Amino acid sequence: MTSAIAFRQVSRHYGTVQAVDAVDLEVAEGEFFAMLGPSGSGKTTCLRLIAGFERPTFGEIEIFGRPSSAVPPYRRPVNTVFQDYALFPHLNVRDNVAYGLMIAGAGKAERHRSAEEALAMVALPGYADRRPSALSGGQRQRVALARALVNKPKVLLLDEPLGALDLKLREQMQVELKSLQRQLGITFVFVTHDQGEALSMADRVAVFNEGRIQQIGRPQDIYDRPQTPFVADFVGSSNVLPPEMVERLTGRRVHASLRPEAVRLQPCGHLARVVEQAFMGAVTRLTLDMDGQRLSLLLPKGEDAPEKGATVQIGWDEDALHPMEPRDG
Repeated sequence: MTSAIAFRQVSRHYGTVQAVDAVDLEVAEGEFFAMLGPSGSGKTTCLRLIAGFERPTFGEIEIFGRPSSAVPPYRRPVNTVFQDYALFPHLNVRDNVAYGLMIAGAGKAERHRSAEEALAMVALPGYADRRPSALSGGQRQRVALARALVNKPKVLLLDEPLGALDLKLREQMQVELKSLQRQLGITFVFVTHDQGEALSMADRVAVFNEGRIQQIGRPQDIYDRPQTPFVADFVGSSNVLPPEMVERLTGRRVHASLRPEAVRLQPCGHLARVVEQAFMGAVTRLTLDMDGQRLSLLLPKGEDAPEKGATVQIGWDEDALHPMEPRDG
């Protein structure tokens, strides 16, 4: 499959700070690719490098096979949707969407027609004459998306575009974004610190930390088979067991990931003490102490939860304990 984006040992330094450190990755044409990580992990810098807002200190970025590190942003077949939407308050929705076409020299009739088509694409027909101030947060997000799509980019870059929305609307937009990407068939590169967004929408996910990629893979592989303690803890808040405990349990001296939903109460299991109990709606989270190691366990709604301070017995299937590299980078 053709690579839409390729990083070849790309680094971006700001003085002594290494924001991006020797990153290699490829994004396939037509793929929904997520860059996931905490603040300061390098994911947004990578997005800005693709857009051309930043240039690599070292390495090369290729866009559809063409070396592009020195290509200015306006000559790249990409467009960006920002978290703050960056809509012009003095322009109506139609002119906001058509702004890029106006800059490109398109005639008024052409750009208005294209703007109307883009608004229909994001489920906003009939909103063209409104001002951004008259729109809800979700509607402004759709306008920003239409503005980015109206120029028909080959790659759409999305910089945490759902971060300003409330939970219900964010979940709705996740479904709509994925559906739109499938409909258009263009490459989406999505930056987020929210693991739920990345896992629910992306075909593949790159997990970043401290300027480096910790792991790239399908959402299922990232979740079920994390390669480092950082990935296990950041994606799904796994129980990360230290080598000493894993050695006692399995004979192997490695870090291991044990997902909370894989741990269960059972007779004849490992002894543990309930440290905390938290009702979370569909599940109750128990925080346990087993031989000095904190573990989380999720009880489905309806199951009786032991009280804080109670001694319980726990277990898990053998393959639920996933060994990892004994390092954090």
